[in-house]
Formats: sequence, C-alpha cells, structure tokens
Amino acid sequence: MTTPAHEALYRAQHMVEMEGKGWAVFNPHGRPLEELPIIYGFNNGGSPGWWSAMLLAEDGTFLGAHACSHEDYMPHDLGILEGTMPQRHETFREHYPDGYRMAFVKRDDVRRNKGLLAAYERNQAEGEAAKEATP
Repeated sequence: MTTPAHEALYRAQHMVEMEGKGWAVFNPHGRPLEELPIIYGFNNGGSPGWWSAMLLAEDGTFLGAHACSHEDYMPHDLGILEGTMPQRHETFREHYPDGYRMAFVKRDDVRRNKGLLAAYERNQAEGEAAKEATP
C-alpha cells in the first residue's frame, strides 16, 4: 500500500512531468482554433481516491471515463494534455475527423462552465430522445 508521503511525492513528480504541456489539438485543416469543436474532460465527482473523470464532446456525445485517485491526474489520463493517451485520440478523431480541441474543467468549475453545461444538456436530450424512440 502506498503511504500518504509516497502518494504526495508521486503526484508532485507527475505534475512536474506534465508542466508546460498545453491542451491537445487535432487540426488537420488548419482552421482557427476557436472554430474547432471542444472535447471536455471534467471531474464528475466521487470521493478521495475514487474520482470520476469524464469525457464529453461539445455535441453531447460521451467519449470515455476513467477513475482517478486525484484530480491532478485527470488531464493526463483523459488525453487532455498534448502527447498523452494516444489511444483515446483515435476515438476522438473518429468522432471529429475534421478536428477538435481539448479542455479540462475542474470539479469546482463544472457548474459554471457554459460550454460543458450545453454539452451536458445535449447529452441528456439525446438520451431522452432515444428513450422515446424505443418501443
């Protein structure tokens, strides 16, 4: 079992390793960044040691999740940061073949982020429409 001191050291080392990495962008057509759809990574709550990291496309499509021991690991584990989690970006490119940009929303900011809230509303509306379409 990891001690609290070792966990803190490991997290500090991780943060130093990730320092300076920007948010990942896939822009095959060289479009202005503000025109690219956003894939939001965010802390969806949980409890210490078992935080729920989620990925939601701007259009409301769920693109993945991950359990994290600390919010500091989420941008890496979700592929938000440049050069991280290339296997996740395969899925992102399938969903947005013409490009996308990543953004991370911390737990304390989730209820204030208008873009993420709009994506969530689209997600919920799609879920309701699917329920109604099911006989």
